[in-house]
Amino acid sequence: MSFRLGGTDGVAVEATKWAGALHELGWHVVTVAGEGPVDHLLPGLGIDAVEPPTAAEVGDALAGADLVVVENLCSLPLNPGAEAVVSHVLRGRPAILHHHDLPWQRTRFADAPPPPDDARWAHVTVSELSRGQLAEHGIAATVVRNAFDPDPRAGNRDGVRRALGVGERDVLVLQPTRALERKNVPGGIALAEALGAVFWLLGPAEEGYGPTLERLLADAGVRVLHGQAPGSVRTPPEDAYAACDVVALPSTWEGFGNPSIESATHRRPLAVGSYPVAAELAAFGFRWFPHDRPEGLARLLDHPDARLIEHNAQIARRHFSLRDLPARLSPVVDEVTRRRRAG
Repeated sequence: MSFRLGGTDGVAVEATKWAGALHELGWHVVTVAGEGPVDHLLPGLGIDAVEPPTAAEVGDALAGADLVVVENLCSLPLNPGAEAVVSHVLRGRPAILHHHDLPWQRTRFADAPPPPDDARWAHVTVSELSRGQLAEHGIAATVVRNAFDPDPRAGNRDGVRRALGVGERDVLVLQPTRALERKNVPGGIALAEALGAVFWLLGPAEEGYGPTLERLLADAGVRVLHGQAPGSVRTPPEDAYAACDVVALPSTWEGFGNPSIESATHRRPLAVGSYPVAAELAAFGFRWFPHDRPEGLARLLDHPDARLIEHNAQIARRHFSLRDLPARLSPVVDEVTRRRRAG
């Protein structure tokens, strides 16, 4: 259950992976959200909903569920009315609250209360940072970091670059994010300018960032591309990564930052911002480049280092493999269902 499912944002992508892992553990998964291709569509759950769903509507959507996984809907107050209804309906029921973000991690929600809690619920965070912050509010949580296919399909580099009009000798910097203030699009553009590269921002503007983005792209000192590759409604991630030469993640804040690991599994160098969780992930041993110090990355482009690329790929395989997700989820699921049986 979430605000939206089935899309390309990080929460929806990870929810799909969790659904697959739960299926491997023997569960039948049903999806409920305010937007997206889901089994039960409740528009009142959406971020921009005029009014929340009723308790009866939520209860009907969850009828027969032995376990409810709530993806960020009770983490960020993007729809407080829906959060109140969902948390009320779930009281005393087995549930896992999967927290990708927490309210105080966003400036506009700095004064919001912590997520709701219940004796029958388990809380899961995607970082140690968030686990520690929940603990400070008296909420115990387990860390289950985002997981990734260590051997993704090879993308269509030549075809996508032709569609984009990017030459064989051009350097292409991909920022595979949406356009929001915290995604630091100016940092991505500045990196491309320093490298004399083409800049490709994949995702749309959200949260009113459109006018700012238009100005940034118009004033860029390099060629800029925005949106999906021509001829593609939704460019597959493997094609976008294959087409680029550098992945840029200059964000000032990410709950996790999937491109940090995806760049490794797709064997592309990463230029990363100093958002807090990046330091937590880098501690696993990744060799990344600061987005605002492009000299080392420029040297790598001039003199490719296959050892560095393979090193990052192996770190991702060892610590973030999608194949390990069912085993990482199993103890949490077992604990929640044990509480159900005990109750």
